[in-house]
Amino acid sequence: MSTSTGAVRSDVDRAVAASRPADVESVELTAATLESTAPEYLRELKTELAASGSQPATLRAEASFEETGTLPAQRETDRLREFVRAASFLGAGRLAVEVTTVADESAARRALAALAERAEREGVTLTLDGPVSL
Repeated sequence: MSTSTGAVRSDVDRAVAASRPADVESVELTAATLESTAPEYLRELKTELAASGSQPATLRAEASFEETGTLPAQRETDRLREFVRAASFLGAGRLAVEVTTVADESAARRALAALAERAEREGVTLTLDGPVSL
């Protein structure tokens, strides 16, 4: 498959045109309500959601970069990386991160850029809302 944007869009259009409606409700999960990001828990949650006719579309999380420096930013990004993995495992196509506080914009931006790359590798779209953007 080509990696050009036009070819991907064409593939998406073709896949959607050949699809049928599914009897599922698209839901947005809040990361703070997850008991864990362990695979066993996520597997059980995914099974329960499917049994109730729900499919996670988005996992929403909050982030705070309230300390300066790269180490605190990396710690927060490591926490968010768990949510990238959880979103991918659950089949959610998007991780929506609300950034509430930024003390060191440069460190936060670098950390979030690395998170965006990770999300892309996992097949998850990262969206940001708040005082910092990529």
